[in-house]
Amino acid sequence: MCNGCVHKEYPNRGNTCLEDGSYLMNYLCCASCHQRDFVLISNKATEDEDGEEIITYDHVCKNCDHVIARHEYTFSVVDEYQVSVIRFLWSAVLEK
Repeated sequence: MCNGCVHKEYPNRGNTCLEDGSYLMNYLCCASCHQRDFVLISNKATEDEDGEEIITYDHVCKNCDHVIARHEYTFSVVDEYQVSVIRFLWSAVLEK
């Protein structure tokens, strides 16, 4: 997560995993353009590994394309229950 864009780098979201959305309760504003608007999902990719889906995507600012966060999570079915686990959140600030 970009530390300038969010309240907490790793908020406690319980078991919330949003496939097509954003956890806006933690979003301050874009650290680059200082606008607080919706964030977009880009570079979404899905691959299958041993019956487990691995989904990666970026959250970017709608106004200036600043990368707010990079996410990776897994999705699988275990004993007829859907299981989603966030595995990594990369800091956009550290990658500069």
